[in-house]
Amino acid sequence: MNLRKYIVLAGVTLFAAGGDSLLSHGMKQLGSISLNHLQGVIFAILNPWVAAGIILLLAFFASYMTALSWADLTYVLPATSLGYVLLALVAKFALHEQVSPMRWAGIALIAGGVGFVAGGPSLTSHAHRERPEHLVEVDPAEISSEVEV
Repeated sequence: MNLRKYIVLAGVTLFAAGGDSLLSHGMKQLGSISLNHLQGVIFAILNPWVAAGIILLLAFFASYMTALSWADLTYVLPATSLGYVLLALVAKFALHEQVSPMRWAGIALIAGGVGFVAGGPSLTSHAHRERPEHLVEVDPAEISSEVEV
């Protein structure tokens, strides 16, 4: 895997963790909102912390789509799960949340599983993969021989 792919996976992880953290911080400032009251939802989106979180989550989504364009979902999703470790650290030290030993154990299991997945190939090879009909290449010589003049 080349450097660009590592950068994309790191971006997915960092954007997700950063976006979720900022979103959490902003929503804790606002308190409870309900989808039944649209004004509260709009007010929440206008909170600078929530807005910054949404922007980072949009960057996450763009990076995630990029990663899925060159690797299998079963590779990308576990590889980006290292964000759970980062999120737990941010929650503990920046958001001052209590992270129980049971949660730390779960996070350690996730990180261990990521190690197994990362050791395999990023893209499954397929013996015969058909291209969609609209993407099939056509030889121009074949077309001209079929056209009557």
